[in-house]
Amino acid sequence: MEVDRRAGRRTGRLRAWLFDGGSEQAVQHHGPHARPPEHRHHPWWKVMCLTGVDYFSTLGYQPGIAALAAGALSPVATLVLVLVTLLGALPVYRRVAVESPHGEGSIAMLVRLLSFWPGKLFVLVLLGFAATDFIITITLSAADATAHIDENPFLPSGLKGHQVLLTLLLVTLLGAVFLKGFTEAIGIAVVLVAVYLALNAVVIAAALWRVVTHPSAVGDWTTALTTGHGDPWMVVGLSLLVFPKLALGLSGFETGVAVMPHIRGDRQDSEDRPLGRIRGARLLLTTAAVIMSVFLVTSSVTTTVLIPPEAFQPGGPANGRALAYLAHEYLGEVFGTVYDLSTIGILWFAGASAMAGLLNLVPRYLPRYGMAPTWARAVRPLVLVFTSVAFLITVVFRASVDAQGGAYATGVLVLITSAATAVTLAARRRRQRGRTVAFAAIAVFFVYTTAANVVERPDGVKIAACFIGGMIVVSLLSRLNRAFELRVRRVELDPEAARLIDECAGRRVRLIAHEPASRDPAEYRDKLAQTVADNDFPADSVVIFVEVTVTDPSDFETELLVRGSVVHDQYLVLSLASSSVPNALAAVLLEIRDQTRRRPHIYFEWTEGHPFGNFLRYLAFGQGEVAPVTREILRRQEPDRSRRPHVHAG
Repeated sequence: MEVDRRAGRRTGRLRAWLFDGGSEQAVQHHGPHARPPEHRHHPWWKVMCLTGVDYFSTLGYQPGIAALAAGALSPVATLVLVLVTLLGALPVYRRVAVESPHGEGSIAMLVRLLSFWPGKLFVLVLLGFAATDFIITITLSAADATAHIDENPFLPSGLKGHQVLLTLLLVTLLGAVFLKGFTEAIGIAVVLVAVYLALNAVVIAAALWRVVTHPSAVGDWTTALTTGHGDPWMVVGLSLLVFPKLALGLSGFETGVAVMPHIRGDRQDSEDRPLGRIRGARLLLTTAAVIMSVFLVTSSVTTTVLIPPEAFQPGGPANGRALAYLAHEYLGEVFGTVYDLSTIGILWFAGASAMAGLLNLVPRYLPRYGMAPTWARAVRPLVLVFTSVAFLITVVFRASVDAQGGAYATGVLVLITSAATAVTLAARRRRQRGRTVAFAAIAVFFVYTTAANVVERPDGVKIAACFIGGMIVVSLLSRLNRAFELRVRRVELDPEAARLIDECAGRRVRLIAHEPASRDPAEYRDKLAQTVADNDFPADSVVIFVEVTVTDPSDFETELLVRGSVVHDQYLVLSLASSSVPNALAAVLLEIRDQTRRRPHIYFEWTEGHPFGNFLRYLAFGQGEVAPVTREILRRQEPDRSRRPHVHAG
């Protein structure tokens, strides 16, 4: 018995630690999709570094992946990537910053355009791809950091060749830091990005000098280009075909708009018109895109010209670390080690940024839809889930940077395609014909790019499908488990409704649940007569009809505005709109009880049909068998029977 008690206490302490101080309301990680505390805003260039730990850190592996995918075509294909960045992704996300200035990104834009269950399902699909993007950021960044560790000449020989183990250790460290409690600081991001970009500038400058002073290297590259691919038009055509493999170089745009709430705006900014914040976000996006474009082109040229093709192959010294290879080769082992440490730091921080993005993104949507289990409201269980998934992906892909590139690109491309679609629809809604055509063309191009990437490397879709399937199953089970939860945040009475209820003070309050049809006098007269006959209360009692109009039954939480009226100069009516009839009625009953200090009575008519079918109608359409569901919601919300409103059915 004593052993059982000790085990129970340990279990209780573990449970308390898991769920203590970790609600999404209490903990906000300064990263993508976070809401900053009041008065904690920063200049746009500092916030650029926050998204830059993700965007700029791809320089650690992008040149190597490009060279492996495109070979001698890599600089031309990278130039295509830069044109797509500046002429496609950048205009799209500059528009997203205007349309969604509170950090919710393109997902929120599409949510506003889609409603009911198809809209919720679409959000789950996008969240699945967003989760794929963030999780692969964690695993890919850790794998590339390991590649830099493994190839460093100062690493003890006993630690070399353990790519998977070292990657798992980095992921474990990341998870442990978040379990302990970690708030990503913009100041750290500024230092990491500044140092990393400065070191990259030095490496690329040294490499460009090497290219200029050794023209034979350029000659060898141009010979390989023309010999292997023919005339210039063939080179351009093949580069366009190869481009989708390089698409992970577009990774920073969605996080660029997700960090908008951190940007300091103008003093005259309002919640509806944060013009200063929007201007700062557009500067952030443009500056980051231009900086990255310069680094992408110069790094691609130098690595392709100076590094032997076989060095890019799996197991080669430049695989996943092309710029680090040049740093060690031309600037010495000490500088190369400093470069490695800087790269490892920013890659690890990119993983931290991705974990923070996941911890901020999931609670933003799923609980609002009633699609999150109870434990998803705490940070530590989510950290354990995401860390476990990262472990699985690391083992499945053998911590290979190249193998994960396609999956990462898929997540990035789906989000950019959704953004291009969202801004196209927004421009069309505002009847901006020229912009609609331009954004539609960009959207079509990204649809092609996404499809090409999926066909050639379907890993990303498979991972996203696992996330989507898991979220749909968990969401449905959660929605089912929370079916009898009171889902009304606030009840507001208009003056006439408040007057009608005040007139009932001191008397027994009787309500009749009424589903209106023609609303003619006979309808109300017959309903009242039937209710009096079924329930045997005095015909001269003061009775109020309650009419609920179902809006979007897929919504979970709502706010109620109750309007009062006197219909046909005789019948008192409270009317309201809600996603669920039983929830709305339960909330109104509790509000009337609190206003009048008396337990109201409500009268229902039994619904025809099978009970299970009616329950499914309630889950899907917010209606069904209203009487027992209303009573069950009241029972769970008010355990004290002496204070619970009365429910009658006849």
